[in-house]
Amino acid sequence: MRTRWKEVGLGLLTLLAALLAVGFSQQVFRKYLSASAGPLAVAAVFLLVYIAGARWIERRPVRELAPSRAVPELAAGLVTGFALFSSVMAILWALGVYRFTGRGAGQGMALGLALAIMSGVLEELLFRGILFRLSARIVGTWGALAFTSLLFGLAHLGNRGATFSSGLSIVLEAGILLGAAYALTGRLWLPIGLHIAWNFTEGSVFGMSVSGNTNGLGFLAGSLSGPSLLTGGAFGPEASIVAVVVCFVAAMLLLVRTVKLHRIDPPAWTPRPHTVDRLNPQPE
Repeated sequence: MRTRWKEVGLGLLTLLAALLAVGFSQQVFRKYLSASAGPLAVAAVFLLVYIAGARWIERRPVRELAPSRAVPELAAGLVTGFALFSSVMAILWALGVYRFTGRGAGQGMALGLALAIMSGVLEELLFRGILFRLSARIVGTWGALAFTSLLFGLAHLGNRGATFSSGLSIVLEAGILLGAAYALTGRLWLPIGLHIAWNFTEGSVFGMSVSGNTNGLGFLAGSLSGPSLLTGGAFGPEASIVAVVVCFVAAMLLLVRTVKLHRIDPPAWTPRPHTVDRLNPQPE
């Protein structure tokens, strides 16, 4: 148990180093880089410091970012994220909540993509790569899934248009889905792809609010009208009950697969002999 707590402490040092690096670099990037290049640079800084911290502070191989699985898992995440949000909008259209009005201006798509990449990389490294991985060392996979999903929802309560129901939606929808994607693979590529594609499709393809952040310049033009339970209100469609159900079902499918493959790590107080901790491999 002492070894596990030591690993948690070292992992938190990596988190601190990454946050400090991003906080400093943001000031520089805002001054010298364009609006689209800045978010990409911030994501790159966080990623590089994360890798450096894992290697030099935690002294472990960074298997959650294994290059050999990057292309297939990232591609799978991108396709799935696009399909999931498009399914949400298709259901809202069928219910008469979403009204398609034609092709949009498509302005700001480069910025939208940059912001989606920044959110996907930063938030997945933070919530799944660090917090999920470290908490699983103590409370196991199920405890880490519950803990990080709750934190993910709480982190979005400060967004514009956020309510208790929108926070709960994020917990049940994104928190569990992205955590399940990480638990299944033991790597970050799938949840990063899911996160990027969901945000980009929501904001830059359909022109909807992304977690309360309004763009309104998507490739497609349309509007939502109806009860906030279906539209998501000012927070956007991801606070819709439709999005919650779609993503929760997808998450359950991933978790069933994870259980079948015996990829659920136990809590620290119920160790299993002769098993390998996939999310926290020991240094080679």
